[in-house]
Amino acid sequence: MQTIQILLDSKLLKATDLAAKRQKVNRSALIRYALQEHLKRLRELELERRDRNGYLVHPQGVEEYRLWEDIAAWPED
Repeated sequence: MQTIQILLDSKLLKATDLAAKRQKVNRSALIRYALQEHLKRLRELELERRDRNGYLVHPQGVEEYRLWEDIAAWPED
């Protein structure tokens, strides 16, 4: 691991320290975890954006989802 410096305002630092204490981890571990989660979320958002753009360029045709509607229908008694 490498050491870095970051600047936090006092309110954010206090909230960070309180959260770390509640989670029973040190400040660095909490910040690492928070950053990992944030980067995962950014990746998910990027994949969602790419999916939306893909469907805009190549919209799903009726024949593609009609099959799934029939499969997902409630069975008749």
